[in-house]
Amino acid sequence: MDIYKINDIGGLIRGNSYVGRGIVAGMSADGKKSCSAYFIMGRSANSRNRVFTEKNGEIFTEPYDASKVEDPSLIIYAAVRKLGNVLIVTNGDQTDTIYDGIKSGKTFSQSLEKRCFEPDAPNLTPRISAALTFGDGVFSYEMSILKSADAAGSACSRYTFSYSPLPGLGHFIHTYVCDGSPIPTFQGEPERVMIPDDIDEFTNTLWDALDADNKISLWVRYTELETGKTEERLINKNK
Repeated sequence: MDIYKINDIGGLIRGNSYVGRGIVAGMSADGKKSCSAYFIMGRSANSRNRVFTEKNGEIFTEPYDASKVEDPSLIIYAAVRKLGNVLIVTNGDQTDTIYDGIKSGKTFSQSLEKRCFEPDAPNLTPRISAALTFGDGVFSYEMSILKSADAAGSACSRYTFSYSPLPGLGHFIHTYVCDGSPIPTFQGEPERVMIPDDIDEFTNTLWDALDADNKISLWVRYTELETGKTEERLINKNK
């Protein structure tokens, strides 16, 4: 077993009908850009009734058809926010928790201490988060997963991973292993994936690999480390 293997993200996802929501963070192969990405999937009509929208450089999940919204509590939130030199990406309203925590002087992990998995028994969906910190042509990134310690949701297990970027290497964390009832929670460390230089190559690989029935939206951003210039791609299945 090669523990340093870097996987093609398409190969990890293709054929898996439900990996849930996923976050990727890493560095392009040429070492000149950071990569951040977030996608959502859904099985229910309520979950599928969503789109990503961009407002002032931030990404939000919003209803595609507001008249069909059943319960907005776990599906409508700010997915991407920026505070100073920190880019925050999450799968829920803990985006705001991290934002407020960092603003008050807390670290990424300290900001999440009072949060836990989602209250959606029996699935008990994990909360996954990432924070990319930029400065002087370099960056670092952290990822977190908050998951139930048992099937009853009796306690929350908290895992934080900190990374120094390497060219061509990204880390991929998602909420579920695969479809099921209840849906099995993501296990282990974030997966090592290849980050190409070209944003379109990465975006297309990821979007094409996601299950055609269950995928909803994808956002990808590449940031030039020297200039801070960003390039984005946003895809919504609902148009």
